[in-house]
Amino acid sequence: MKRTEMVLAAVVVAVSLMLFAARFVARQPTQGNMHGTTAPDFALQALEGRTVKLSDYRGKAVLLNFWATWCQPCKIEMSWFTELDKQYGPQGLVIIGVTMDDASPEEISTFAKKVGVHYTIVLGKEKTGEDFGGVPFLPATFYIDRDGKIVERVFGLKSRSEIEDNIKRALAQGNAAQARK
Repeated sequence: MKRTEMVLAAVVVAVSLMLFAARFVARQPTQGNMHGTTAPDFALQALEGRTVKLSDYRGKAVLLNFWATWCQPCKIEMSWFTELDKQYGPQGLVIIGVTMDDASPEEISTFAKKVGVHYTIVLGKEKTGEDFGGVPFLPATFYIDRDGKIVERVFGLKSRSEIEDNIKRALAQGNAAQARK
């Protein structure tokens, strides 16, 4: 290889690495600790066509889960969420799944039925993830208290007991929870 070809190859590799790194860095969470901050509101379309606004659930604890059909850990969590929804729904828990998929709504609906999901699934947008500080990994779960404040933000698959502990924290916090006591 000639010297100019080696330099050109090195430049191509360097530029490629910089582009790859820029994409990765751009998807990193942009906000640090979101604990105690009000969760950003959104208006997203649910699979059945209605518009879902996060702010409509004030007074309830919300488990907000960003997922995709291709995400294997997401599938594990989804079955747990369905069971936890049945257990904690009567206490004021709402679960909303935000799909970050390129699949069609029909494909997502078929997938959700196959996995046994009965909670609300909304069609996510890149901006929704950005509003929540970035969603660099899936699954990404936000636990929101009854006042709309973020209690916990978790990336990746966690144990069912850790998920349940975060649900209990979200249910117990906020003025609406205190008024019930």
